Amino acid sequence: MGHVPETLNAPATSAGHRISMRDNGPFVSAHCACGWRGPGRRARSRARDDAAAHTDSKE
Repeated sequence: MGHVPETLNAPATSAGHRISMRDNGPFVSAHCACGWRGPGRRARSRARDDAAAHTDSKE
């Protein structure tokens, strides 16, 4: 069975922005329902930071 994408709860102020984390080999990237995609990162924490910066920039 494949890895199920992790969905993060975005702040209520970022309506329409549902973030999920997707693994691709040793890399993970954040993807948003609006079409935005973060760069591939080796550290999941850095991908989460990318997602937080994306949702914060949309407020």
